[in-house]
Formats: sequence, structure tokens, C-alpha cells
Amino acid sequence: MEEHVLRYDGTWKGVLSLIFDVYAYKYNVSTIEIEDEASQPLLFTSAVMYVTTDDVKSARVTKGIIASVGQKGYLELYHVFLSEKWGRELLILRTTQYYLRTKVPASRNYAHGDVLEVKKIVKSVSRERHRMKAFVRFQLLDDGIYFAIVEPDFNVLPLVSKHFKDRYADQKWIIYDVKRKYGIYYDGDLVQEVEFGSGRRIDQKSITLAGHESELLYSKLWNQYFNSVNIKERKNLKLHIQHVPKRYWKYLNEK
Repeated sequence: MEEHVLRYDGTWKGVLSLIFDVYAYKYNVSTIEIEDEASQPLLFTSAVMYVTTDDVKSARVTKGIIASVGQKGYLELYHVFLSEKWGRELLILRTTQYYLRTKVPASRNYAHGDVLEVKKIVKSVSRERHRMKAFVRFQLLDDGIYFAIVEPDFNVLPLVSKHFKDRYADQKWIIYDVKRKYGIYYDGDLVQEVEFGSGRRIDQKSITLAGHESELLYSKLWNQYFNSVNIKERKNLKLHIQHVPKRYWKYLNEK
């Protein structure tokens, strides 16, 4: 049977549309690539097929997955997609195929290799999501918007938007992922994704320079409080790093 390389646009709906096409056209998939990151076509071994993202197709696949393993099982696959791990699309495809052909509670079958891998990834992504809720530090800008820079291991902004919308419902804010060059913006009503032009410098220094005049004072007060409650004699750096990994320190003003 001929093997196929499938290329899609890199979105979650694109993955779901791809799964629909695999069933519709009976593709034997060897590789899944994102169009902008794709390698050169493979000679003699595979046919390259381009997947068009389609809302109707993605909705039908979503409905099928939820009917098979419930909302939780569906969200676990979404977590795998947000992990950005190499080969995640094939893992999602194989796991979905297993879910749809199995009548037992397939998403709880830890003896299945792909299901076990999904659970491991979900655990890692969920841990990163939890840390984002704890380690985001906002700075008030001159225009009245609270701005925070993050650099998570996984693409977890879609997973924390509701948390911050509920927690800071009376403020306008932006959380910007410098690693992925996009952010989420809350205007007091809705949360939406935002991107800045390539010529716009977004880093800790530029945000500090754009900060409101009161921001420096509040930052100093927070540092003084942090130092005053710190007991040097009970310092346990190893334990501290376990709870607050060093990769977060550059965006924490108490550090």
C-alpha cells in the first residue's frame, strides 16, 4: 500500500481535518508535516498530500472523539497538540483511530502504548499550565494595560486564558509568549490572540521602559517585602528550585 506524507497548516482544526481525510481517503500515513516547516518531498517512497482545514470536517471529528471517550479524552488530545512535541500529530492520529474502533473505555487503557504516551504528555503540559498560573508577573504600562512576558516549555496560553480572565476581570491585560511570538489580550470583555510586528521589540527591558511611573515603586516594595519575609538561615536552594525552576526566574521581579 502506498505511503502518504500529509501536510497541514499547523492548527488544531487542521489536525482534526487531517484525521477526517485519513478516514475519507483511506490514507496510509507515514509522516505528518506542517506546511511552513516541511522538508523536501520524499522521492519514490511517499505521495505528498495537502490537507485543507475545514470547520465542518473538524467538527465531525470532534463530535466522534467526544462520543467515544468524552470531553476529557478529547481535551487530552488537545494537550498533546499544544505540547509541540515532535511526532505529536501521528500520536494523535493513532490514538484517535484506537479510540474510534474500541468500544471499551479506551482512554483509560494504560496498557496501550499510545494511550500511555498521551497520559505522560498531558501530565507534563498540565504541570506547565499550573506553573503559568503561579509565575506570571504583570507590569502596568503607561497606557493602562497590564503586560506579562512568559516563555513556557509548551504552548499553554490557550489553557490559561480563562483563569486569568476570571481572576483579572476588571483589568485589561496581555500575556505574551516570547518563544512563540504571540500573546493573549483581554480588553475587559473578550480574550483574543494578538501578534506584534516583526519590528516591535518585546522583551523584559522594553516592557520595563514602557512601564507606568508607579511600577518601579511597586516593584521595589515587593522586593522589600520578599526580602523581609525571607529567612536566610532556613534557605534550601534545592527545594526552592524544585518549586520554582530557574528558567522562570528572569521574569520574576522578586528575583
